[in-house]
Amino acid sequence: MPPPHDNDDDNIPQSSHSRDDFGQPFTDSVINATGPRAAPRTRALLSSLIQHIHDFARENALTVDEWMAGVDLINQAGRMSTDRRNETQLLCDILGLESLVDSITFSSSSSSTPPTASAILGPFWRKDAPRLDMGASIVQPGSVESDEHTHVYGTVTDYATGEAVEGAQLDVWQTAPNGLYEQQDEGQPDMNLRGRFTTGRDGRYSMYCLRPTSYPIPHDGPGGKLLRALDRHPMRPAHIHFIVTVPAYQPIITQIFDRRDPYISNDAVFAVKDSLVVDFQPLEGDPNAQFELLYNFKLAKVADTGQQESSEKKPTEVGSGV
Repeated sequence: MPPPHDNDDDNIPQSSHSRDDFGQPFTDSVINATGPRAAPRTRALLSSLIQHIHDFARENALTVDEWMAGVDLINQAGRMSTDRRNETQLLCDILGLESLVDSITFSSSSSSTPPTASAILGPFWRKDAPRLDMGASIVQPGSVESDEHTHVYGTVTDYATGEAVEGAQLDVWQTAPNGLYEQQDEGQPDMNLRGRFTTGRDGRYSMYCLRPTSYPIPHDGPGGKLLRALDRHPMRPAHIHFIVTVPAYQPIITQIFDRRDPYISNDAVFAVKDSLVVDFQPLEGDPNAQFELLYNFKLAKVADTGQQESSEKKPTEVGSGV
């Protein structure tokens, strides 16, 4: 019987590849493995992704343990995600990816009066919010205690012509004063602080809600682990979410932010834009509200039928929305 090896490393199978084998020629071989029937856009996106991921791994000498930690983080996010919480999207928000993609997709017009700016959808939008009459409140009776009820109103217009837009649907949602959306909070009734309103011929909308509050994004899961690793806070500035849609116009997914909020210049998900920062004003003589906000939405028409079909698509409940 041969004597035992003094060095256990001798028992480890040795790769036939050297480190140099995994340079650009290796990456090219992975990219070129894409078959001829792949869609052109799929080919372009995945080729670029493969190139950047491989470059990232080489530039940072990525280890197996580090790679597996990233895989585990994504797996945890997938297991935690439900129709009420999208943890993977939250990771994208923390990394600024959703805000970047939003900016690329909905770049502002060069007009002196451009359409209303977009902002990220975030992970807490829900489909089929209740349809409410114009002038109704999204605050369900007895659901929250607050002395900051707010009358929000304005007009939806065509940004190019200034004409009122009839039939525009405004889908609105926000947190309660405790910083929780209703699907996070067992103490709130289903669909509280959510509603959909439709404009008439004058393009006007009117509703009651709450003056928004800042709140922490969920940090009890992978998103929180990432924030702690980056030594960052989880806070979002006070905001109200809107989706404004109408056939023949580009949809607007946006948020309006309260200027008084201390996190307005330090949003955990990088979604604040100057044109979306507003000033709530004290309101007297209205028994239903202590504040008011006049905010007008300006929509841009789609350029052709193909864009119109795209513009009418709605976010899915699982794949959407901070």
